[in-house]
Amino acid sequence: MPAVIRLKRMGTLKKPFHRIVVIDKRKARDSRPIETLGYYDPKTEPANVKVKKDRAEYWLSVGAEPSAVVKTLLKKQGIKLVQSLKPKVKA
Repeated sequence: MPAVIRLKRMGTLKKPFHRIVVIDKRKARDSRPIETLGYYDPKTEPANVKVKKDRAEYWLSVGAEPSAVVKTLLKKQGIKLVQSLKPKVKA
């Protein structure tokens, strides 16, 4: 099962916040997640971010790929991103 770490939109119209979740890559954005790792509230100043570091590091170590936005949020939280174990093939 290819897992990804991405944002799940919550909140009301014009008042969004996001949950950082681990979800199957083939499912829709707001489907049921495997695990919730934290939240991100971009409407506060500065933006509010809370992440379970131990669980995020675990999912990264087993091969879950973070989305571009989540990758930036994890770097700002000081979570080391594990290099992918898959060899990159040049075409």
